[in-house]
Amino acid sequence: MKRLFISLYLLLSLSVLGIGWTLDSLWQKNVDDNNALDAPLVALAQLLAELPTDTRQRYLEAIPANPVMPLQLLSADQVALADNQALSTSTVFTTTTNDDNLLQFIRVGDQVLMAGPLDIDPRANLRSLFTLFFYLSLALVALIWVGPLSRDLSILRKATKEFGEAKWNTRITLSNRSQVKPLANTFNEMARHISALIENQKHLSNAVSHEIRTPLARLKFALALMPMYCQPDSDEQKRQDFLDEMQLDIKEMEDLLQELLTYASLESQREGIQLDEYDLINLINQSIKRLETLSPTPITLKTEVEKLPLFGEPALIERALQNLLTNAQRFARTEIIIEVKQTQHRVNLSVSNDGEPIPAVDLPKVFEPFYRSQSVQNGNKGHGLGLAIIKRIMQRHQGNVSVTSDEQHTRFNLIWPKKRKL
Repeated sequence: MKRLFISLYLLLSLSVLGIGWTLDSLWQKNVDDNNALDAPLVALAQLLAELPTDTRQRYLEAIPANPVMPLQLLSADQVALADNQALSTSTVFTTTTNDDNLLQFIRVGDQVLMAGPLDIDPRANLRSLFTLFFYLSLALVALIWVGPLSRDLSILRKATKEFGEAKWNTRITLSNRSQVKPLANTFNEMARHISALIENQKHLSNAVSHEIRTPLARLKFALALMPMYCQPDSDEQKRQDFLDEMQLDIKEMEDLLQELLTYASLESQREGIQLDEYDLINLINQSIKRLETLSPTPITLKTEVEKLPLFGEPALIERALQNLLTNAQRFARTEIIIEVKQTQHRVNLSVSNDGEPIPAVDLPKVFEPFYRSQSVQNGNKGHGLGLAIIKRIMQRHQGNVSVTSDEQHTRFNLIWPKKRKL
């Protein structure tokens, strides 16, 4: 990461320096070093050239003396130039003396007009200092920008490495002004999701091993007793009861595995799911008709509409409703009420019963897989996956499920949008 910081910083600094220096050189050549500053001297030379040779000096002496820019007429042989240099009548030739003064020459007929010696602009060195300060300022700005970026990327790299070492609680905390804050948020969301999956898998493995151990132990014990019940003189009714109990143990394990498969299949938010149109009211009536024979407790539907067409996965919505109804049938005393309400964009389906309330300590955990209340009402049957499946069905439909419970009613609410976003 340090090498990345150095390379990025050098790239920015040298690029700015090179571009600025090039533009400055082009400006000096094409703008600063033009003939505008030499125009007065050129005009004077052209005026002198129109005069006779013997009157030029007198005319020059008539001009008020300027100590800043002394003028002098010389003969051409008094000025020595290199072989590849020549004086012109329209261009000023400038040279520097050993004592850092300037001399300017321009041809006037067969003579040469010399201006100088002139002091070099004292601001030239100051300009160089300002130029240096400008580039140092740019380098500082680049450092201020690249430094925090490099630091944040280093934090991200370190967090990624720690997460790869199975430190599942690794999270990234950056300032809101950080340029990689969205990337850090994405990492945190990914880490949270993966951590939840791993934790869930551990929990499921422990729960499955615990849940399946009891019926498996009963089956092993039954197999050990099998020879005793298979004797010719054994009681046929006892043998049949014994086999029925074995079948119940097998069914219990099959039901558990089926619930696990359903729960696992709902984990992935599959893309491109085929959505079907269905009537929620009709689906509820079908579920009531199918389940009302399993319990004497009446099921009542309260709704203000006769039809409620929706798009989604009707099989999953029906599964969630059936789980709530069968759960309510276990605890209800006198009634089970289904209510359907709707707003412009959302649907609210609630199932309530008048049974014993859920203990307050259990309310935050009832939707966790394999969690079962410590209360012993109605034997507390089941594997603890029914409500967890409902929660995943609602998440799949981009909705949510909640529960409230008091002495009068226990109510489960399913809320999801009418139009699911793909």
